[in-house]
Amino acid sequence: MNWLWAIIVGLVLGVIARAIIPGKQAIPLWLTVIFGILGALLGNAVAGWIGVAHTSGIDWIRHLLQLAGAVVIVALGSPLWASVRGGRRAA
Repeated sequence: MNWLWAIIVGLVLGVIARAIIPGKQAIPLWLTVIFGILGALLGNAVAGWIGVAHTSGIDWIRHLLQLAGAVVIVALGSPLWASVRGGRRAA
């Protein structure tokens, strides 16, 4: 069940990150999910490093850090994916 939640959260974070970043990101949906999951993991790591504790309610700081991580991963991964795909087509 944890993997299902990771995929759902990854999808939501990845789609929101793609909406935040200006321009078109030519990445497939499966890569959006992976980038969202990686962003969530990055956000959780940063939250742990800065000492954000679990709260009894909604942990907004952790969620914002997860979204920021997803934005960074999508922003860095999209051009990389485009260069890899472009390199394959030219061969």
